[in-house]
Amino acid sequence: MPPATIARPRVGQPYRFTVAEYHKLGEAAVLGKRGVELLEGEIIHMSPIGHRHLLTVSRLNKHFVLRAKDRYDVHPGGAITLNDLSEPQPDVMLVQPEAEVPEKRLPVPEVTHLVIEVADASLRYDRGRKLRAYARAGVPELWIVNLRDDCVELYREPMSGKYRWTRTARGREKVAPARFPDAAIAVEKVIP
Repeated sequence: MPPATIARPRVGQPYRFTVAEYHKLGEAAVLGKRGVELLEGEIIHMSPIGHRHLLTVSRLNKHFVLRAKDRYDVHPGGAITLNDLSEPQPDVMLVQPEAEVPEKRLPVPEVTHLVIEVADASLRYDRGRKLRAYARAGVPELWIVNLRDDCVELYREPMSGKYRWTRTARGREKVAPARFPDAAIAVEKVIP
């Protein structure tokens, strides 16, 4: 396989990778086994996954798989293509069932019901650039499971790069995807 061809940036200007170029880098094994994602054309290094993070993702995955009833597919650790320059990798996604998405591609906001980010070391990044990228792309609902403060931050109704509706839940409070209120779970059951 020939090496990936990547266009050179203009002198003095940062280079923004496209999703297609990012995939070429992956195919050419340029990125190795590092935990990375593409956001706004930049390749972002991700922090290692710790024990609490892993348990939280496992609990969310199990909970949503058991309640799917063929209404959605659960994608743990998959990628979502937001636009030509962004392909983040949330911890869990609920997307339309595969049978309803005819194209063979990664999920896009139009077929996504819920994106979940589990955050400890990445909390500032997830609440900042990443949240804005999801809102600009029209991801209908985002949860940030905040392991620092043991809470779940819910974001809905994206408009003009922001979420108009937000809520924070703790302890015994239940959270549920807007489209699937019967899939509610108590915050204390999510966070170990």
